[in-house]
Amino acid sequence: MSRTLRLRRGLLAALAVLSGLGLVAASPAVADTLYHEPYRPQFHFTPAQNWMNDPNGLIHYKGKYHLFFQYNPSGNTWGNMSWGHAVSTDLVHWKQLPLAIPQDDSEMVFSGSVVLDRTNTTGFGTAKNPPLVAVYTSAQKASGKQQQALAYSTDDGTTWTKYDGNPVLDIGSDDFRDPKVFWYAPTQSWLMAVALADQHRISFYSSSDLKHWTHQSDFGPAGATGGVWECPDLFPLPVDGDTKKTKWVLAVNLNPGGIAGGSGAQYFVGDFDGEKFTSDDSGATYTPPSGTLTQDFESGSFGDWKATGDAFGGGPVTGAVDGQSAVTGFEGEAFADSFHGGDASTGTLTSPEFTVTGNYINFKVGGGNHPHRPGSAPGDQPAPTGEILADFEGSTYSGPIGDWTTTGDAFGAGPAQGTLPGQQQVTGYLGKGLVNTFLDGDAGTGTLTSPAFTIDKRYLDFLIGGGNHPTGSDTPTAVELVVDGKVVRSATGSNGEALNWASWDLSDLQGKQAQIKVVDAASGGWGHLNLDQVVLSDTQAKPLSVETGVNLLVDGEVVQSATGADSENLDWASFNTMAYKGKKARIQIVDADPGGWGHVLADQFTTADKPALNTTQRAHWLDYGADFYAANTWTDAPGGRRVMTAWMNNWNYGQAIPTSPWRSADTFPRRLSLKTVNGRVRLIQEPVAELTALRGARTRVPGTRVSNTTTPLQVQGGSLELQADLTPGTAGRSGLDVRSGGGQHTLIGYDAATGEVYLDRTASGATGFDPAFAGVQRAPLELGGGRLSLHVLVDASSVEVYAQNASGEQVTLTDQIFPDPSSTGVDAFAEGGTATVGIQAWQLKSIWP
Repeated sequence: MSRTLRLRRGLLAALAVLSGLGLVAASPAVADTLYHEPYRPQFHFTPAQNWMNDPNGLIHYKGKYHLFFQYNPSGNTWGNMSWGHAVSTDLVHWKQLPLAIPQDDSEMVFSGSVVLDRTNTTGFGTAKNPPLVAVYTSAQKASGKQQQALAYSTDDGTTWTKYDGNPVLDIGSDDFRDPKVFWYAPTQSWLMAVALADQHRISFYSSSDLKHWTHQSDFGPAGATGGVWECPDLFPLPVDGDTKKTKWVLAVNLNPGGIAGGSGAQYFVGDFDGEKFTSDDSGATYTPPSGTLTQDFESGSFGDWKATGDAFGGGPVTGAVDGQSAVTGFEGEAFADSFHGGDASTGTLTSPEFTVTGNYINFKVGGGNHPHRPGSAPGDQPAPTGEILADFEGSTYSGPIGDWTTTGDAFGAGPAQGTLPGQQQVTGYLGKGLVNTFLDGDAGTGTLTSPAFTIDKRYLDFLIGGGNHPTGSDTPTAVELVVDGKVVRSATGSNGEALNWASWDLSDLQGKQAQIKVVDAASGGWGHLNLDQVVLSDTQAKPLSVETGVNLLVDGEVVQSATGADSENLDWASFNTMAYKGKKARIQIVDADPGGWGHVLADQFTTADKPALNTTQRAHWLDYGADFYAANTWTDAPGGRRVMTAWMNNWNYGQAIPTSPWRSADTFPRRLSLKTVNGRVRLIQEPVAELTALRGARTRVPGTRVSNTTTPLQVQGGSLELQADLTPGTAGRSGLDVRSGGGQHTLIGYDAATGEVYLDRTASGATGFDPAFAGVQRAPLELGGGRLSLHVLVDASSVEVYAQNASGEQVTLTDQIFPDPSSTGVDAFAEGGTATVGIQAWQLKSIWP
């Protein structure tokens, strides 16, 4: 599937250089594919090989944009964190340089920033040759502490020396990282913004010499706080181009808790006085849309709502119950709480049947983050009957079909008896024993293989838990079915210690000889697997429900659900009920999880015409897509412009994306500005103008009317820049398909009913490498009957969307995709009516030889 390369002689010369830097091996096989492998971006930066995450140390110096980045010089997954290095003169064409700041025996080198010490405040250089200074997080291998440290360069960033006096800032924390440092002229001092990650705070420090730091203030918690805060960036921008009217932007990345799930990047606009950042939104309160209240639990009883089990007690509560931390965010005096008896208790609380009349049902929910899983079965389910291949109840790996064989050190001499030392509590297994590869913590690796057996029943059922590292990733933790020497089925854990049922349909494999192979090749986080009760059966095991949340049931089926965020704070949630008007429905509050955070909180059910927005939805997002994280900007960019890039990946699945020999790309650089939109100051983003250097011939397609169909446009390409105008007209949904063909497409659309731009990658190509990948990302943008302007960048494995309405309000969405190289079409589509699409497109040239 590799592409035929142009300029082979130039590529071979480049390979010789990279080989000399120890980046690639100059073999004929590599020479035929380097930078043109399947899914390799053609105008986004990627390292020649190996793992990359956060961009950091971004600075413009002596005519070059320096891009440092988190880099594993030894492999294609996270680890051995060091600083990689690349440079560009135009933010488009990049040259990768040798490793800049390597890890060593005592530390990994986490994210940070680079500054030019013009007046040599550090003494690392001279007045004539001031040093570049990197301020980075030193992650101590022995203690886990995160400290701020320095390295310096006096040869234009080519080589770096770590400061003998490191660390320069240490507060004794394991979650203190990612310093962004800049010179603040009004006080003639260095300023640092650094994350107190687990506290959802950004700390500000000042220094005269980069070596001695004084704490000034903290900002946060604020905005979205569903995950740790990381990689802050603080910078000023003029408002509406007026240099006399300046605001400050504080970018804060968080994981998980992003608007699209997993990793995300939010921002705050406000003022900074050299000591303290104050957000324009600080102190703001939220009033949800008005409506008809149906249940607020203020009566002192559940009324006609019916409770089962023992989790909800005898009625509503007015605060935390025994053993529970303080509860916040409920309305009035009372709410429903399933913590009676602790997390171990389970039960349901169900409303009477009602007819759906409104557009939305708004409510508050808190507690555990255990979403509803379609197809799951409530309550305890018996193990499926059939032929037991292994139940792991003995002291050795022997079973009804013979002895299982092991390799490595992860499995030990026999099954584990439950939870192992240092491990979170393991639940869900049957009997006393199970396979548990946490024997030596996550460090152990190995395999466990069954004897051969004949497939003579339709299903293979088993209980599985542990790490989520699928087969096909570099370091899987997976159960595999091997037939004729090939893996034909596989399953992995979900980064949890609770085992749950999984099932493979073996209809097409009847009569075949097979073996089960349990693989633990991961030695990092969640690098272990739990397995029990392997059964050949004619019954398909259903996963047990372990949800904690609120469900909307229509005709007895769960059609929508919402869950807490592993927090005792209740936040707003909303069900869109427009499709169910006139139908009978019920609300059911469910606690089916007996483990950690196995409870739910609920309050204030209201029928309304508009949805209530939770804290995450109300935050200001740099990007609404799934793959925009660790966003950072260049210091000292020419002309005072502020340019941002981000890691184009997501920690939910980042180590499993199907790329080799590299993994991860950066977003295309964006120029930032502040504009007043509808009376509020908002961040506006656009691709840097240097992109036009890559443009080939332009194709222009005038306004095309599309009615309830998909119409191919006269545009083809795997690397494209598109500018489109969409008038939704009467269509419910309309927009563009990109990278279409062979049943694949990525939809960039507008949903008139919800007032949202959406990016749908469910049929975009390869999606099965991780269950969290396929999905639809959405961004609110009201058109008011007007036109939607789209600026879209399409590459071999990504789509970046800049969408703007007639008022100038903008949203952006960035997603990775992994289509077949032959899927290069661009289409217009409309559903439920007629829309008009006009487009101009440019083929974009590759930045690689």
